[in-house]
Amino acid sequence: MQQLIIATRNKKKLKELKRLLKGLPVKVKGLHQLKGKIPKIKEDKKTFIANAKKKALIISKLIKGAIVLADDSGLVVGCLGGAPGINSARYAGVSQNDDKNIAKLLKNMKSINTKRGAYFICTAVIARNNKVVGVAEGKIEGIIAKERHGRSGFGYDPVFIPKGHKKTFAWMKPAYKNRISHRAKALKQAKTIIQKYLREHP
Repeated sequence: MQQLIIATRNKKKLKELKRLLKGLPVKVKGLHQLKGKIPKIKEDKKTFIANAKKKALIISKLIKGAIVLADDSGLVVGCLGGAPGINSARYAGVSQNDDKNIAKLLKNMKSINTKRGAYFICTAVIARNNKVVGVAEGKIEGIIAKERHGRSGFGYDPVFIPKGHKKTFAWMKPAYKNRISHRAKALKQAKTIIQKYLREHP
């Protein structure tokens, strides 16, 4: 069976992506499940798509024959000039600690009562043998809550309320969040791209 490598070591993220890609005739693995050691890839590009592309190409070059899906996603807050943006995972430092990132975000927005608009974006790049197979992108608008709500999900989910809803992502049932999220939109496109690729390259 064809191997699909998800370019992440985050177990919560891998679980969510596996759920979104369910039905593909592939064996899905995260980087932490591979036997060979994959070096940590520095996300030093200036755009989400460039970071995702860099990860996908490097890993697909290292793991011959496997399809690799790498995504770069983040939170963009208007009143903060677009921050955390591409530095979403490292907003409070290189430790990539969700709690610290959220604490810094809420602190920086403490004096802002209105205009708390933001959006989540996810860009996914699919590659094989150091060549890009396709690119997908998903986006969802919303606002930043003044305090945390909910325990599901990861990242900034406890403070992001999607447009047209009253609950944060972390407060929603995972199955519902996975129907409307930025990642769900991007992965739906990515799934179609992978299905087409598998038909054309049996």
